[in-house]
Amino acid sequence: MGNRLTQIATRTGDAGTTGLGNNQRVSKNSLRIHAMGDVDELNSHIGLLLCEPLPGDVRTLLVEVQHQLFNLGGELSIPGFELLKAEAVLALDAALETYNAQLPRLQEFILPAGTRAAAQAHVCRTVARRAERMVVALGNEEALNEAPRQYLNRLSDLLFVLARVLNRMDGGDDVYWKSERLAQATPD
Repeated sequence: MGNRLTQIATRTGDAGTTGLGNNQRVSKNSLRIHAMGDVDELNSHIGLLLCEPLPGDVRTLLVEVQHQLFNLGGELSIPGFELLKAEAVLALDAALETYNAQLPRLQEFILPAGTRAAAQAHVCRTVARRAERMVVALGNEEALNEAPRQYLNRLSDLLFVLARVLNRMDGGDDVYWKSERLAQATPD
């Protein structure tokens, strides 16, 4: 692993480059840096979600997700290195199965709304999708392990499911999209 920061204002990035964990300097506009930034932003949004009242099991899960996202970011910062393990993807699969089993089947699209916690989970979901797209773009240019892409894909699904769980936390429900097409097709 690269050097840990002991000084924040180094001024080494003033020319538009930044250092990777292997001491290689790259443009701050490179796909790798964009992917790392999107993962960092996702982790920050999950930190904001953790400020909300949450069931203990959801809180524990999201804290673990933050640690795994840090692993993912670390892996992205060192080309060819592996920090995020396949077991982390399997843990998300298990969480998806557990939380999805508690929910009624969707009959219609839902809006990214409801409680503040659910809405923040939806923000996290959209940032996870962006991070996934950036990791895919990076993977099209450079060799990457499969786990980062798979983890972000599963995580965005899990965040959607958790938003639905959080909307039901105090007896609420999803906020359904009012489709004009469906309204016209449904007799009064």
